[in-house]
Amino acid sequence: MQKQVTEPYSMNKKQQRVLNAIQTSPPPADLKWDDVESLFRALGAIVSQGSGSRVRISLNGVKATFHKPHPHNEVGKSCVKDIRLFLENANII
Repeated sequence: MQKQVTEPYSMNKKQQRVLNAIQTSPPPADLKWDDVESLFRALGAIVSQGSGSRVRISLNGVKATFHKPHPHNEVGKSCVKDIRLFLENANII
């Protein structure tokens, strides 16, 4: 069952679709990193660049580090699972 997040976050429709896609099973393999990062920012996360391709995210006191995909922009299924777990730990979903 998917939880619809509306308040107190101000997400646009695309960000809402990305959040819904993250919650699906099996996880999608076509999410773009830029869209995921946009979702994090809409949820109020602090996003900072780490060394190399690392991106640090802090949301509701929960911290995580993800590797920005390269050379393509699509996030792999295992990363989507990690993002889902991060959002669960941050009490978003």
